[in-house]
Amino acid sequence: MARYTIRDLAEEFDVTTRTMRFYETEGLLHPKREGQTRIYSDKDRIHLKLIIRGKRLGFSLAESKELIQLYDPKGANQIQLSRLLEKIAERRRSLMQQIEDIRVMQLELDDAERRCQEALSLLNNQDH
Repeated sequence: MARYTIRDLAEEFDVTTRTMRFYETEGLLHPKREGQTRIYSDKDRIHLKLIIRGKRLGFSLAESKELIQLYDPKGANQIQLSRLLEKIAERRRSLMQQIEDIRVMQLELDDAERRCQEALSLLNNQDH
């Protein structure tokens, strides 16, 4: 069984040791202790990898924790994979809504810009 220090995993996944301790506090990682030293297992390494992947996909820590808890190393992980597909669909819908909101905001900005330019043009014509 592989053993990792907090520094090993922090460097490998480009996170701070403070972040690692936070994940531990949140119940996402469960290192063993040897005195003051935290010793992480392969399972912790996989959990950290899943947390970081989840963050890249826009998942909250609570969502990542839920998915990690569904993982069964001895099973086919159908429940975990089904839930992940649901989360992906939810995230996709959220992103599509954000894209639409941005498109509407751009149109509103274009309209506000046009009205400002027209008002300035009228003011400049009155001065001449």
